[in-house]
Amino acid sequence: LEYAIIAARFLGDGFDVYDIHVLGVQSNKRIWKYFPRKYFDMSHENIKSWKVLVARVNGKGSLGEILSTPVIEKPYEGYTQTFIGIGEFLTEAEAKSALSYIKTKFARTMLSFCKITQDNSIETWRMIPLQDFTNHSDIDWAQSVHGIDLQLYKKYWLSAEEINFIETNVKEMT
Repeated sequence: LEYAIIAARFLGDGFDVYDIHVLGVQSNKRIWKYFPRKYFDMSHENIKSWKVLVARVNGKGSLGEILSTPVIEKPYEGYTQTFIGIGEFLTEAEAKSALSYIKTKFARTMLSFCKITQDNSIETWRMIPLQDFTNHSDIDWAQSVHGIDLQLYKKYWLSAEEINFIETNVKEMT
């Protein structure tokens, strides 16, 4: 996927069924372009899967800050290094559940432990507990983001004081 940046200089926007739809940023705006598959490593860990993208640079590193519009990508869609991909999901429903999870106050508070600048690298997500986003999960992902937060507080045995701190200091993300 790193090749998309180089390929962008040499290719037009013509669409072919064998092209990869790539999300990137040009002139500070998110844009989609098509690139031939031959420029991609088709063995990349999530190219054939559903995934959630978040901006690689976001905010200032404040406690529980809101993430810049995360995006769900379909299999065989790609992204430039402007984004990080979260997950390797088999279904769209799993990707939607993961999207709901990263919008929770709980997950964004956990992100704040490692994200102390605008840098939103994969490494900053290491403290966020992994979840099962399938139908077998102990979390009902069909609930609202706030409803998911309440389940997560219970799952991880947060005290009333900890819950109050998060609910008071972290803005809701819809």
